[in-house]
Amino acid sequence: MARVAASAAALVLSTAFLAACGANDDGGDDGGDGGGGDGASGAKIALLLPESKTTRYETFDKPLFEAKVAELCEDCEVLYYNADQDEAKQAQQMTTALNDGANVVVLDPVNGAGATGMVEEAQGQDVPVIAYDRLITNADYYMSFDNETVGKLQGEGLLEAMGGEGAILMLNGAPSDPNAAQFKTGAHSALDGNVDILEEYDNPDWSPENAQQWTSDQLSKYDPSEIQGVYAANDGQAGGVVAALTGAGVALDALPPITGQDAEVAAIQRILAGEQALTIYKPIPIEAETAAEVAVALANGDEPGATSDTGIDQSEYEGVTSYIFDPIVVTADNVADTVIADGFYDAADICTGDYVDDCEAAGIS
Repeated sequence: MARVAASAAALVLSTAFLAACGANDDGGDDGGDGGGGDGASGAKIALLLPESKTTRYETFDKPLFEAKVAELCEDCEVLYYNADQDEAKQAQQMTTALNDGANVVVLDPVNGAGATGMVEEAQGQDVPVIAYDRLITNADYYMSFDNETVGKLQGEGLLEAMGGEGAILMLNGAPSDPNAAQFKTGAHSALDGNVDILEEYDNPDWSPENAQQWTSDQLSKYDPSEIQGVYAANDGQAGGVVAALTGAGVALDALPPITGQDAEVAAIQRILAGEQALTIYKPIPIEAETAAEVAVALANGDEPGATSDTGIDQSEYEGVTSYIFDPIVVTADNVADTVIADGFYDAADICTGDYVDDCEAAGIS
């Protein structure tokens, strides 16, 4: 699997992609003829995202993707849909996108295993599909982060924060999300044999509310003092865990180490305040912008190759032509050197209210 050093810096434009757009600068519309197209100006690119409870999709993926498409091809149109964690709704959105003339589909599936029929529907109309963030085994392209490494980094970070031993609660992602299974596998590879997993939960929709309720339920079985750490697969669940523990009377400065993922602002603030041990930063700009570059190339009838100008190479993953990026662990010690240095957040986004002093203590201003 090819690995790419993650960076949230803007990607350098690919000469081939620019040439593809430039070849169509003479205007004209697509006539609404949809399916496949011939690279005409005004191509339509459908972006189908799975849910909105995780803040990254609406806050980062969607606007970054749309901005990059507009930069590369001003006449291209992005058709945007969010499935709200409803698999049937997403299937209908695929049909709608194809009926509306989508030339390319970028699909982040609610259920990766169940999305093969959606891919077949598009490919049956000569519309290529890019599996975005979550693998679909019959997609034309796939781009995501090294997900088992994400889980392994979380597990290793939790072990370090716990001093290498103890008992934990474990909250995984949705069973329908193929990434969640990879995070879980990676986490177990680090945790198994080193800690006692008191209870484990697969959260059906990743929701913080479910995480909070489940954790509260465990506190009827275990005293908080028996829990030396919590593996939470993402930051939303980490927030739910914190709410459950503090609601049960655990002081903020007595919380056990808790993991997360997605580098949400609230998580970065909790990390600086000592309420969360770590998060995993997956620089979404490099993923969203690469997806946009590949989508524009396909919409213009070109075959995307390795984008050597950006350091992003194609590889094969599960038989699908893929672009795989590396995740980064964020702790209080490297907030300034990661999410802030990359421009993912400004210090002003993080250092608000009660967190101003925490930022100053971490050398962030």
